[in-house]
Amino acid sequence: MAVKIRLKRTGGKNDSCFRVVAADERMPRDGRFVEQLGWYDPKRSGANFELKLDRIEYWRGQGAQISDTVANLVKRAATEAPAA
Repeated sequence: MAVKIRLKRTGGKNDSCFRVVAADERMPRDGRFVEQLGWYDPKRSGANFELKLDRIEYWRGQGAQISDTVANLVKRAATEAPAA
């Protein structure tokens, strides 16, 4: 099973919201998925996404491919993370 980390569209017409999911690449965009890894709301101002970075890294370690949009969100999340 080839896994992709990509967006799943939710919400209504002209009010789109997305879930970040790990899904089999053969499944439809809004179809069955393996695990939900976060969300993204492009219309919200301020903090408009949340990701489970540890689970994303786990799936990447298992060979999952990341879509371009999710890769940009991961990059943003890494730069916004508080320094511990």
